[in-house]
Amino acid sequence: MTLTAAAMAMTVVAWPAMAQTVLKVRPFGDLRTLDPMTTSDYMVRNHGYMVYDMLFAQDSTGAIKPQMVESYTTAPDGLTWTFVLRDGLKFHDGQPVTATDVVASLKRWGEKDGLGQQLMAHTASLTATDPKTVTLALKDRWGLVLEALGKPSSMLPVIMPARIAATPSNQNITDATGSGPFMLVKEEWSPGAKIVYAKAPTYQPRKEAPDGLAGGKQANVDRVEWLIMPDAQTALNALQAGEIDIFEELPPDMIGIARKNPKIAISKLAALQGVFRMNQSQPPFNNQKLRQAILRLVDQEQTLRAYVDDKALYTNCPSFYMCDSPYFTKAGWPAPDAAAAKKLIAESGYKGEKIVLLDATETALSPHTLVVAQMMRDIGLNVDYQAMDWGTLSSRRTSKNPVDQGGWSAFLSGPAAPDMSEPLGHLALRSNCDKAWFGWPCDETIETLRASFTSTPDLEGRKTIAQQVQERALETVPYVSVGQFWLVRGHQAGLKGLLSPGVPVYWNVSK
Repeated sequence: MTLTAAAMAMTVVAWPAMAQTVLKVRPFGDLRTLDPMTTSDYMVRNHGYMVYDMLFAQDSTGAIKPQMVESYTTAPDGLTWTFVLRDGLKFHDGQPVTATDVVASLKRWGEKDGLGQQLMAHTASLTATDPKTVTLALKDRWGLVLEALGKPSSMLPVIMPARIAATPSNQNITDATGSGPFMLVKEEWSPGAKIVYAKAPTYQPRKEAPDGLAGGKQANVDRVEWLIMPDAQTALNALQAGEIDIFEELPPDMIGIARKNPKIAISKLAALQGVFRMNQSQPPFNNQKLRQAILRLVDQEQTLRAYVDDKALYTNCPSFYMCDSPYFTKAGWPAPDAAAAKKLIAESGYKGEKIVLLDATETALSPHTLVVAQMMRDIGLNVDYQAMDWGTLSSRRTSKNPVDQGGWSAFLSGPAAPDMSEPLGHLALRSNCDKAWFGWPCDETIETLRASFTSTPDLEGRKTIAQQVQERALETVPYVSVGQFWLVRGHQAGLKGLLSPGVPVYWNVSK
């Protein structure tokens, strides 16, 4: 490190102590790891948006816009893409962001993320042509390059220093030096209690107004503190007393209480799909018939109304795709039928094996989990319900051990709309075995269809493939949807510039 960079790094470390404006947030869970490339945990994704930037970002209409990129060109044959970085990009340690950092970051991301894996499979070379220029050469035409580089959720293609991106993708990074509007104050990070971010003096936002996840990321507060409050009543009390500014994922039964307080505002945050994920690496859900039984068992109306009784906040959505997706299809989706579920259980040969069902009790998914647990018990399944916080669940679900050795059978999660709208980027349909999301479904047919989706140029052709993926997934059952619903945030009415792009972000916010 040069003397200038070292001096800047010292300044960065010392600067947070002088912070005056603090935005206090109660997030939905805890932060247990710092690596947004190795996990789909949304707390880590949200952390990623605080400390990193990306080459492209999605605006409020879903369009992909340049973010760290100043300009880009595509060769007439569609095989060569050239990206030029904008001026003034720096990491939090003061070092310039270079094309070498971009190449190292994208290669690491491409080893773990489903969309990144597809991009890398079509890539002949990815090189730093000069300090500001990255050249991507494809083996064949692939129509989702920008969508991959600007994907908005789950395993983000963030840009980190090449020295950190050199960390093997099967290991989590521990150095959160980033390229974004805020920086982690690591010495104040206390898992289970508080995560602190400070405004990054090195960050230069784009000149455009913020739009969705794109545009200028203006850090208008000196510090953002995530305060871990597992008990929702404690968090609501803190919000009403003005001790916190934002309560993410306000439980529906507290919305009415919050609305009575003129100092509190309520807004929709994100549309989610409730995902009942089964562990196919272990009995009993390595049995396809038993997974099919759960598909026939789940009644979305019943599970959704356990969370909220306001029809403006939920949708019965009989599909693997979000209801507002252009790829939405009801094709083949079975009506709930407990008798049919019992018949499938009998055909599966299930003999009362224990089903360990994990529940993160502070999240919006807990009411759904309790309802599904009772549905399963009602038809004779041996459910071992285990309550925990989200941080523990997100660590536990990585285990492939048998249930009597710390493993698990099922859990509920709520992936956001961008992760659940089309076959290629779909978090829970991916069925590439050990490379798939937790639960590790394995099906060559689905993977072949997903690959063909990228080489199909027209929307109608892609819709046909999306339907074929759904029809096959109804046989293999990589997961069961419990319906679509919206998260709600409560916040101090005096906050200005609070964005709601489906991901909780805290740039542009003023107090």
